[in-house]
Amino acid sequence: MFSIIIPLYNKAAYIQKAIMSILSQTFREFEIIIVNDGSTDNSLEVVRNCPLSTVDCQLIDQPNKGVSTTRNNAVKLAKYEYIAFLDADDWWSPTYLEEMKKLITDFPEAGIYSSGYYIMKMNVKTVASIGVESGFRSGYINYFQVYANKLAMPVWTGATIIKKSVFDSVHGFKPDLKLGEDFDLWVRVILKYPVAFLNKPLSYYNQDVELANRAIGKKLYEPCEHMLFTDYGDLNNNPDFRILYERLAVYGLLSYYLAGKNKSEVETILSQINWSDHSFKYRLYYKIFPKGLVNFWMYILKIGSALKRYFILLFILCSF
Repeated sequence: MFSIIIPLYNKAAYIQKAIMSILSQTFREFEIIIVNDGSTDNSLEVVRNCPLSTVDCQLIDQPNKGVSTTRNNAVKLAKYEYIAFLDADDWWSPTYLEEMKKLITDFPEAGIYSSGYYIMKMNVKTVASIGVESGFRSGYINYFQVYANKLAMPVWTGATIIKKSVFDSVHGFKPDLKLGEDFDLWVRVILKYPVAFLNKPLSYYNQDVELANRAIGKKLYEPCEHMLFTDYGDLNNNPDFRILYERLAVYGLLSYYLAGKNKSEVETILSQINWSDHSFKYRLYYKIFPKGLVNFWMYILKIGSALKRYFILLFILCSF
């Protein structure tokens, strides 16, 4: 029933845990497709030493092409109706596939199925605070409204399953995008199909991975590589989408604004923001305070965050 897609790039320290979480699934009708995207560490060796002989598994090796092309290539090889995505540094609870199968059965009209998830940071798990209504258990959701409520992704790739026919109909992930390629895909699917959501954490989003191996880091991307610089056309006339996009933009473009990166594109986006819909602090950052002062404040916040992580780690170590 499920074709499980794992793009692999320099995740030797994590890939075994991801694979073992699949092998521990209570629902067993699946195949695994692992595409090694030109890893330069011993990721391939780790995979080959995993006990995969008892399951249907394809291991593909390719030159480095990026995560979007890698996932697209893997989906082309998939034989099952539903595509489940799992990155090489994340993992699932044992009942993930079983409970997602029930979600599919209960809500057959959806194009995307997603569940709640844990965020792993400093080796501590926290339930992602997704903006569904209190008491919501499962059903169709307004993706734009739910995401905008708390800016916590209600459809996170490692907790998401999509119909293969739906994926093919929107031509998969855009190869040029390096940040937000999943958001871009979900938006194109949501134009045609509803989203079904299970409000139960069944997947683990590992944020302890080195920044060098994560898309979300200090790097500033070119406009063609970042979903915030994508032209969403008529979607901008959808008020729910517009609120979400603006909230993502005022948060995500601050580092570009302060660095002067993609200046004309950033200025164009900011000129279209309805500032009254957003936190006053962003008006301070973009409209009132000089860049030098905002840069200094960001530095102070960064120091504070580093100290917080240090004391959390110290607390964890002292607990043993």
